[in-house]
Amino acid sequence: MDTLLPKPSLPTTILLLGAGELGRELAIAAHNLGIRVAAVDRYERAPAMQVAHESEVLSLLDGDALRRVVERFGPSYIIPEMEAIRTETLEELESEGIPVAPSAEATTLTLNREAIRRVVAEEMGIRTPAFAVAESAEALRRVCDETVGYPCMVKSLWTSSGRGQSLVTGPARLQQAWAFAAEETRPGMTQRVLAEEYIDFRSEITLLAVRERDGRITFLKPIGHRQELGAYRESWMPAAVEPAELEEAEGVSRRILHRLPGPGIFGFEFYLTGTEVIFSELSARPHDTGLVTLCSQDLSQFELHLRALLGLPIPDLRYRIPAASAVILARGDGEVVRYEGVDRAFQVETAQVRLFGKPNGYPMRRMGVALANGTTVAEARARALEAAGRVDVRLS
Repeated sequence: MDTLLPKPSLPTTILLLGAGELGRELAIAAHNLGIRVAAVDRYERAPAMQVAHESEVLSLLDGDALRRVVERFGPSYIIPEMEAIRTETLEELESEGIPVAPSAEATTLTLNREAIRRVVAEEMGIRTPAFAVAESAEALRRVCDETVGYPCMVKSLWTSSGRGQSLVTGPARLQQAWAFAAEETRPGMTQRVLAEEYIDFRSEITLLAVRERDGRITFLKPIGHRQELGAYRESWMPAAVEPAELEEAEGVSRRILHRLPGPGIFGFEFYLTGTEVIFSELSARPHDTGLVTLCSQDLSQFELHLRALLGLPIPDLRYRIPAASAVILARGDGEVVRYEGVDRAFQVETAQVRLFGKPNGYPMRRMGVALANGTTVAEARARALEAAGRVDVRLS
């Protein structure tokens, strides 16, 4: 499994492709191991750039530029952290001997909603929402009318972060949904969107799995999460999951992991309906809802991702749960001037605040996260939401 991976040794160099808040926490975890970090993103002063040793601004969809930056930094590992990456170049670099975490194949498949759905649903026969791909607004109308039905979800193919996603209740909303999803199409790619069956779920969970170099798989306790407009707003652990549901979700995850190569952390999303456990999404990197692991246990998802990649031992996890996270959002457009109310947020019992340092805000952009523990999940959630609500992002 690890023929491309260097033997465990420190220090080394990692290259983060994407320098958002998840990359920031990865960079901090790498610093604690004495690892040199280079971070790349499409804009200056991205969160991970602020804690990296070196950084560069470029479009990761530019394969030639991506290759040049790899040559410049000479990383021992390439760690993708965002969706908009020229994955063909990652495959070429891996074939030339530069490891991609967890692997170029896993990255390529999980960054494309159609690709991972076809592998999981068609190749492996695992239950997912019914889906179809459309290349025009007219084709979208046909697949919704004839295949998927209403209501349905329309999504961009190239992102798992919630951008370009909308609920369509009838034909009148299709044109708007097409435009919203098509905006996320990669430059130079044919505009295509995914339409999928709407699942009336009881709850949805994230199941984080860590696979080590020797193939050993460890599951973290399930994470519950709430989304708005397709984007994560709060998460908590442990989620309330029936033992039979958890056993099925773990079994499905193991099957998929046997299909995708490479060590690291994987974030599986499932819909729980009460009668079915339905696969939804998969990320081959730390998951946004997994920010809650910063306060739920002794090793966060970011530390686990690095340990698995570097071949370092992963002990049995010790949990400090219940735990919860709630996002801090920007409410307008402009440059960040200051944060107000942080002192009041810290007055909430057990509360922690992580501000990501993004230089600019726009409506509903994630600017930070509040974390909290409690004697129950409900108490932890209430504390995290209260702390997040006390922070005001002031924009110019």
